[in-house]
Amino acid sequence: MSTTSAAPASNFDARNISRPNKVLLTYYIIVSLLSNVALPFVFLPLFFKYETLRYKFDDEGVSMSWGILFRREIYLTYRRIQDIHLTRNILQRWMGLATVSVQTASGSASPEMHVEGILEADALRDFLYTKMRGARGEHEPYDQAASAAMQPADEALGLLHEIRDSLRQLVARGEVKV
Repeated sequence: MSTTSAAPASNFDARNISRPNKVLLTYYIIVSLLSNVALPFVFLPLFFKYETLRYKFDDEGVSMSWGILFRREIYLTYRRIQDIHLTRNILQRWMGLATVSVQTASGSASPEMHVEGILEADALRDFLYTKMRGARGEHEPYDQAASAAMQPADEALGLLHEIRDSLRQLVARGEVKV
């Protein structure tokens, strides 16, 4: 088991992720063994979660589903994402795992989604941040075409400033009462 967890960001494509890595099952076994509760009561729910856990990353958002008796499904659009946290405990760091927590403005204090069992957690976090910014129209690199598209808005703003200044002059001369 390697301690390096991030693949090069240029080769990373979250659309290829549909299941957690097998290392997550090993992590669940170790956590079950370290707990003070009887092994089956801790391990079986974690095992069923691992076996049924599915992810889907598409152009609009990310979905996650798991469960046998009580099926749970979460779908978040990139536009709704407010913050992304990456956490690793000592055992997860040793195994190369991390938990990517995705938070929305839903009003709850806890994150909406915890993506577990991903070895490329840093790259996944960067992917989600890029998609989140893109969904909100925030583009990081300077784009000359986008700047040209903004010029009509700048012209309108200039016209609004002229109207404001003219109104101020009219008010100052007493020709218009406010």
